[in-house]
Amino acid sequence: MQDTFHYVDGGVVAARGFLASGISAGIKKSGARDLALIVAEEPCPAAAVFTRSSMAAAPVLFSRESIVSGTLKACIINSGNANACTGVAGLADARATASAVARELECDSSDVVVSSTGVIGVPLPLDPLLTSIPEAIHALDNASGDAAAHAIMTTDTFVKQVAVSFELDGRTYTVGGMAKGSGMIMPDMATMLGVITCDAPLTSSACDTALRQAAAMTFNRITVDSDTSTNDMVLLMASGAAGGDPIGEDDRRYDVISSAIHEVCGELARMIVKDGEGATTFISVTVRGALAEPDALDAAMSIANSPLFKTAIYGNDANWGRVAMAIGKSKARVAADRLEVIFAGIPVCRNGMAIPFDEDEALAALSQPEVEVIADLHLGDGEATVWTCDLSYEYVRINGEYRT
Repeated sequence: MQDTFHYVDGGVVAARGFLASGISAGIKKSGARDLALIVAEEPCPAAAVFTRSSMAAAPVLFSRESIVSGTLKACIINSGNANACTGVAGLADARATASAVARELECDSSDVVVSSTGVIGVPLPLDPLLTSIPEAIHALDNASGDAAAHAIMTTDTFVKQVAVSFELDGRTYTVGGMAKGSGMIMPDMATMLGVITCDAPLTSSACDTALRQAAAMTFNRITVDSDTSTNDMVLLMASGAAGGDPIGEDDRRYDVISSAIHEVCGELARMIVKDGEGATTFISVTVRGALAEPDALDAAMSIANSPLFKTAIYGNDANWGRVAMAIGKSKARVAADRLEVIFAGIPVCRNGMAIPFDEDEALAALSQPEVEVIADLHLGDGEATVWTCDLSYEYVRINGEYRT
């Protein structure tokens, strides 16, 4: 975190020029909030990244088209139903949702992106959703970021929102955001669902570059269960409401603003991992000393996705053999006799072989809520870090009961 960034309240509406609401449309059986709306006071530059899943959901297919123009007015998100694997009817429902929002806001439907999260393969209950849109628009204000963040939750156990402000050339800029995610998390481009807002005057191109740079180093480096969702999306909108001349990638101000976007994305990504279904431990997996960064990333992701490694951490067991196994099945180039493994600051393997260590000390260290595991390949300068969590009995219970 840079000293110039100050954390502030407000989440997705902390940045000027945005309104939000979160209401119940009756999609969730519980009656909890399940419809969020984020609206820019004026159409503004925007960018988004989406799942690369070949089973991409209808809202993703629709929103990919909407974002092409690089300008958006609104984003509507429902939870409780993914509108995925719903065929032609599902795509029509996504279009109908965008059209209904556009009519109320007096904008073009191409200025609206649609997102959904929830159960896959169940038709979207369109009628209650459409009839709730006027209520969602009536509830819009600049203080409902929390309500919106609640409305996109599914198995999440806490709201995920953050915002930072900073001074730049005599102006105060703010970047805020909200996200949801707890399971089915191994993004292949972004995250589960996320909306980032910024009141700096970024161009559409700068939005796209900044978001892709941030996602690559944050959301694309988290995994809870190795499953990539059909509905993943992260959206960035830049209102420009804080003033100033347009900012492109070659502007000296761009680096500071993109760093703030990275900061917000990073915090949201960490929250998602900490809220991993059934998680008791946040794990930072770093692979260093690789021949190249892609090798390090592949090895780190292999470790972080290993059920055997994750269950070992759940049991506070410094079983470094599971790290070696995961590296060995990755595509990383390795030399077995150079591997070094460090669990929570305690060396447990050197030159590819076990070394003596205090088991009680390791047990205590691995019992902490956050644990760092380092694997050094001792081959080069490549390094990458992935965030994950342990795998507990509770994960099985949550997912075994998901539709009940």
